[in-house]
Amino acid sequence: MDSSPEHKQRTKWIGTVTQALEHDDLESLRSLIDELHSSDSAHLIESIPPKERSLIWEIFDTKTRAEILPHLNDEVRSWLLEEMDSGEIAEAATNIETDDMADLLQDMSYSQTQKVLQSLDKQNRVRIEEALSYPEDSAGGLMNTDTIQIRGDIDLDVVLRYLRIHDKLPAGTDTLMVVDRDNSFLGTLAISTLLTGDLESSVESVMEKNCEIIPAEMSDKDVATLFERRDLISAPVLNKRGKLLGRITIDDVVDVIRDEADHSILGRAGLDEDEDMFAPVLVSVKRRSLWLGVNLATAFLASWVIGLFEHTMQEVIALAILMPVVASMGGIAGGQTLTLVIRGIALHQINDSNTRWLIFKESSIGVANGMIWAVVVGIVAWIWFDHLQLGIIISAAMMLNLTIAALSGAIIPIIQKQMGIDPALAGYVALTTVTDVVGFISFLGLATLFLL
Repeated sequence: MDSSPEHKQRTKWIGTVTQALEHDDLESLRSLIDELHSSDSAHLIESIPPKERSLIWEIFDTKTRAEILPHLNDEVRSWLLEEMDSGEIAEAATNIETDDMADLLQDMSYSQTQKVLQSLDKQNRVRIEEALSYPEDSAGGLMNTDTIQIRGDIDLDVVLRYLRIHDKLPAGTDTLMVVDRDNSFLGTLAISTLLTGDLESSVESVMEKNCEIIPAEMSDKDVATLFERRDLISAPVLNKRGKLLGRITIDDVVDVIRDEADHSILGRAGLDEDEDMFAPVLVSVKRRSLWLGVNLATAFLASWVIGLFEHTMQEVIALAILMPVVASMGGIAGGQTLTLVIRGIALHQINDSNTRWLIFKESSIGVANGMIWAVVVGIVAWIWFDHLQLGIIISAAMMLNLTIAALSGAIIPIIQKQMGIDPALAGYVALTTVTDVVGFISFLGLATLFLL
């Protein structure tokens, strides 16, 4: 369990809020909430049931709500947006960065979206509509259009005086975007260079011309990978004509990485990374029932295979005792390979040139592990049931299933990816079905051939 100071502090907040709500102590509740950072307030809201959420949400003013909304997961945010009218949302929009506002609008109905856009000034409306024109999971959907743009033919002294007329710079500004009169991107000027450079130097002479640029159509996962490999803090986003559209900052990328990690973990159980832990019972039941139905179908398939060898199991009771061992070991071995391959796919480390080598390598690991554990299991079964032939049979089944499991763990996610199926979501179900069926057929089939 996490014992970090931050974890303990957040647990304390949740307990304090719960007690305040139970005793209708709104004064203590307001005092606590006023001290919280917007991200901590979002965590608090996600950690309490719906009824208490509504009570706390009413306490926040419009500006604070605007700061909290971007930190919430999609499902909780959508639910809270339904509690706000279009006027409140429009007022909140003035305090939200463009990329975050675009995310909020995608969670609203069409009529709400239109009302909010109509209430914005022309400049903000154009910026948000630009962001909305790209898919949510692309660089264009991730970018913030609020940038500081300068020309290359002016001196650094002019740039400094230009910046001083602004009330504040866009959050996370570490570079200025250099463009020409047609808004074509030329390069970037680091704030550090501006502050330490010769003020009489021109922007063009000190700007970074070979900086990393991101096409608006690039997927958010590829953006995250690029930021990781290049250690970027921010990067410009361009359209196909080389025109500057906006920028992506590291805080946006961290959100992508976190969402991808949540997706990988929760996808194994058929859950969405944005699922609300405190959603109503009927809502959660509806979502999870489909996944349970898929697993039930695969379980019936495994049971049907076992039923084919019913007579064999009646004759040799030890088979029923040892049968789960073969399937379980196959599931673990295949799961190890599957997890590594899914990670490799996510990091773009797997391609046509190395797929065959990877499959051969994982199959070899399966064979090696099969040989090792086949001997161990065979000896245990022999000693346990004083039946040498039974030990040999389970050894052979173990060898076969671990080899097939490793091979399947490598092949299944690659095939699913080519078919447009998310292996993080569907890979484990397919693998479990293969290892169970192969494990039961190999063990019970061999037993039928050599024991009866």
